[in-house]
Amino acid sequence: MQHTTIAVDVAKSVFEIAISHRPGKVSSRHRLTRQRFARFLAEQPPAIVVMEACGMAHHWGRESQARGHLVRLLPPRDVRPYVRGNKTDRSDASGILEANRNEAIRPVPVKSVEQHALAGLHRMRAAWMGTRTARLNTLRGLLRELGVMIPAGARQVVPRVWELVSEAESAVPHALRPVLVEAAREVAELEQRIHEVEVQLEGLAKGSPHVRRLRTVPGVGLLTATAIVAAVGDLKRFPSARHFASSLGLTPRESSSGNVRRLGRITKRGDPYLRMLLIHGARSVLHHAKRSAKPDRLRAWALEREQARGHNKAAVAVANKLARLVWAVSVRENDYRSRPADEAR
Repeated sequence: MQHTTIAVDVAKSVFEIAISHRPGKVSSRHRLTRQRFARFLAEQPPAIVVMEACGMAHHWGRESQARGHLVRLLPPRDVRPYVRGNKTDRSDASGILEANRNEAIRPVPVKSVEQHALAGLHRMRAAWMGTRTARLNTLRGLLRELGVMIPAGARQVVPRVWELVSEAESAVPHALRPVLVEAAREVAELEQRIHEVEVQLEGLAKGSPHVRRLRTVPGVGLLTATAIVAAVGDLKRFPSARHFASSLGLTPRESSSGNVRRLGRITKRGDPYLRMLLIHGARSVLHHAKRSAKPDRLRAWALEREQARGHNKAAVAVANKLARLVWAVSVRENDYRSRPADEAR
């Protein structure tokens, strides 16, 4: 059993290290470069290596595990209260040591290279989607200034731009037309890149039974299922479905005292990208529920929430429900099976 704890404040080039041989006492400190830190991990006997779950922490976590160390990655928001005084690398390392003594703080599992590959595809797709939206909004704004109104919807913009720059008598000045053409071509290139990423994700998903099982849940498609695998990994580390929904920030913020319990808006903790995908999936469930002649139990419940609380609050409530269903099918290793709305509970 490891009796030595090594707290590491990870940075791009300089690593602050605090070593403790007994709880509450820092035995030694080191400030190492990136190359020296790699050698330091190899030279140390098996120990507990503690880091904040931030940039490059998962890489160094895998490197530490390969050298026989036990790795614990702590959420940065849970470490911050233990940092005393000014924020420096030295105080951060000491704070990591103190936070590690709190058993209530749940460590983050070290991600695999495959998870990082999936996450990288999602990040590039999200970045290209943001650039595409910005270009479309710019095109619509420029043409609106010239009195040309384009209906809302991404599919309306590029065909309309090509039509305007092709017409000799259109309201678009000739000096502006080459720029609009280049912007329309850029949008088309971005859409092609996004499509290629989705094809890659589909190829990776075919070899994953976990992703296939998650996609049986209503509102959970290719993007949501692969994003869950990339960001969360094994859902069995959550003791219940509510814990998983809470980790995504889909449970109410509570401010209670005595016999008075106050529940507010959702906490919005955890991964905002994953939460956004689940809420979009919930909107899809609501949309299809309205078009279904005989909705199942989930969709009937979603419609009841919408009638009682409005569309946006219902979408968040359904996203919470989807997160719980995702946990259930993953932990129990069974596909989702819809039930009739009139079936007894």
